[in-house]
Amino acid sequence: MSLDRHDPEGAIAEAAKAYSNWGRWGEDDVLGTLNFLDEAKRREGAALVRRGVSFSLSQRFDMNGPQKGWRRRTNPVHTMLDTGTDAALGNQGFPHGIGGADDVIAMPLQCSTQWDGLGHIFDHGKAWNGRDAEKVVTSDGDLVTGIEHMAPYVAGRGVLLDVARVIGDDDGEPELPDGFAITEEHLTATAEAHDVSVGRGDIVLVRTGHLARARRDGWGDYAGGPAPGLSFTTAGWLHGTEIAAIATDTWGFEVRPNEFENAFQPLHQIVIPNMGLLIGEMWDLDALAADCADDGVYEFWLTAAPLPITGAVGSPVNPIAVK
Repeated sequence: MSLDRHDPEGAIAEAAKAYSNWGRWGEDDVLGTLNFLDEAKRREGAALVRRGVSFSLSQRFDMNGPQKGWRRRTNPVHTMLDTGTDAALGNQGFPHGIGGADDVIAMPLQCSTQWDGLGHIFDHGKAWNGRDAEKVVTSDGDLVTGIEHMAPYVAGRGVLLDVARVIGDDDGEPELPDGFAITEEHLTATAEAHDVSVGRGDIVLVRTGHLARARRDGWGDYAGGPAPGLSFTTAGWLHGTEIAAIATDTWGFEVRPNEFENAFQPLHQIVIPNMGLLIGEMWDLDALAADCADDGVYEFWLTAAPLPITGAVGSPVNPIAVK
């Protein structure tokens, strides 16, 4: 795909037409590309468990997270409702010495490791599958494609593409610089270097090293600022490979600043409402990447179910990769 930096509208319109999956799975579809992840693909993924070692791919959900208030996104607020002190003082009113602790958490659903649901982004007022955005997501939530519909299905063959390790600076940490646009050629070269295939129904994880850098140097603008990420020109690859989902270790999935002179998340505008692609952001891929580099195996069983929050357009997730 060619890219005219002065014409985001034209590029978005061209890509939306070329890579649309509207109607592919029927007018009532609520799963998008998760339709590619079928029973056979799950059996294939489950067969990859050899050693039994597992990795959580989630950041911790606490007040030390990446958010600093942009778009009213805050870090999780964890509050105790009952504590050991209450139990020790006998304030809980339970018999025979039993006591307990309870807690509550308040958080935006997109504040840390998460999935973007199909109702998260619109294209010129249209939601996934060509529906009118105002009829899909209202003050009552996503009435059609709420993320609860995806909860049973996000489990299968995971593939790590550690682009930072393959394409990044050999002399320093395996990281990509801010503003680095990952192209189809980079993705293909990384898969070849890892001796791994990418295809229908896969859940692809792309490591840029951005989270590792934020942990080393401080959060800074990690949540919303410049970052490496996928080029707008990868839309064709994302469509043609027929992957079920893709996740990165960055806040915005695509390269930031975006590749057009005046644009905001144009690749989101293609892949979510037009392609129906499930996107994950702010995943912690570092421990998994180190293990993959050590044993040379970049495919694994991956389960990453969103919380079935009725009508939500995103969900926190604790993905588990098992090798």
